[in-house]
Amino acid sequence: MSADTPHILVVDDEADLRELLVITIGRMKLKATAAESLAAAKKALDEQTFNLCLTDMNLGDGTGLELLQYISRHCPEMPTAVITAYGSMETATDAMKFGAYDFIAKPVSLDRLRQLIEDGLGISEVEDHHEEEDSLIGEAPSMQALKAQVRKLARSQAPIYISGESGSGKERIARLIHSLGPRREKPFVAVNCGAIPSELMESEFFGHRKGAFTGAVEDRKGLFREADGGTLFLDEVADLPLHMQVKLLRAIQEKSVRPVGETKEFQVNLRILCATHKDLAREMAEGRFRQDLFYRLNVIEAHVPALRERQEDIPALVKHILNRLSHAWEITPPSITDAAMDVLAQYPFPGNVRELENTLERALTLCDSNTIDREHLHLQAHTQSTQPVHATPNISPSQNLAERDSNQPLEDFLQEIEKKEILKALDITHWNRTAAAKKLGMTFRSLRYRLKKLELDRDEESNE
Repeated sequence: MSADTPHILVVDDEADLRELLVITIGRMKLKATAAESLAAAKKALDEQTFNLCLTDMNLGDGTGLELLQYISRHCPEMPTAVITAYGSMETATDAMKFGAYDFIAKPVSLDRLRQLIEDGLGISEVEDHHEEEDSLIGEAPSMQALKAQVRKLARSQAPIYISGESGSGKERIARLIHSLGPRREKPFVAVNCGAIPSELMESEFFGHRKGAFTGAVEDRKGLFREADGGTLFLDEVADLPLHMQVKLLRAIQEKSVRPVGETKEFQVNLRILCATHKDLAREMAEGRFRQDLFYRLNVIEAHVPALRERQEDIPALVKHILNRLSHAWEITPPSITDAAMDVLAQYPFPGNVRELENTLERALTLCDSNTIDREHLHLQAHTQSTQPVHATPNISPSQNLAERDSNQPLEDFLQEIEKKEILKALDITHWNRTAAAKKLGMTFRSLRYRLKKLELDRDEESNE
């Protein structure tokens, strides 16, 4: 073998498995060194350079977690995977938090082992791509910490739960994790779980055969197979109904899917990222989200701070957004007055970066010259409230609500209020019902039901 041949360290206290791993690695035209204990592994790491480490969890004189900690201190750039018979969700979570890019239980199929090795070597070959990282605008301490975490998470294959308020940029973080990792040349598939009707979810995720049900006029691969080799991003994952959560969990565990109407299963190799503006732990505690799926998806959490928590980043974000809009519109980037910037810097932005983007796009449309001033922003008066858009405010009878006529039934009065708020959200989002549902803090299905109930449904509208 040449000096450039990847070198893999195999650590296991079982002689038979060590031999099997070494033979498999040799057949892949790769170089392998075996170690039977934690002490032997440390000695090998001190004396040689490796491209990848495969370790058992129980090493006789120590644990795989101890080895992961040693590697993180002495060889932080080397990817490590755990192969063990002592498998549990807690152990897997710990291993990935300590830096393992993947975790599989014994017995291991040869195909799965080869895939594990290929994934690991792919990680070791990934170069730094600062241009993608630089797209994450912000110098606030919380954003610097998030950037550092994203760089680390990109090397892993662990499922990531991205938390944060609506509009804070969770999908941007997911795309960045994908673009900085070994799967960057493969598909990135994003899906809003709240926008798929319950009855179509299985077909959307797993695909279907032609004729499997009414309307299935052709074969469809489904989102899992479309993302094969790459990353599947499940946005608003908390909106999944319980029956679909069961099927999703199985697909993730088995790494295979069965299309509707199909008799065989298809293997898939992908990374799962998920996000929601809801408190997923609370959803689990209240029985709306399965505990086993929660622990499968929430191996590592990345939190995206709200814009009001990093207001020092607003000037840089404003410049970036205006430059992007100007490029798209093929116009000269506008200037912005100090007065307008002061308004933006003091506004709490309950809709986060998405609201800032919408505000600047509207201002750019309304300004007659090439200068944006405060009157072009049309922001509501600044208040001290920092409630996110999905929170329920404290409402008093005098607070923007008309007084109820004493002869008017309460139900009719409440229906009028509901109708006004829904119409307001639809108007703001230009009748994009998915966006309106997000703004109202409800699922797409719930909004669709209310539109029908209030006779607001536009059959001719297809912007969903």
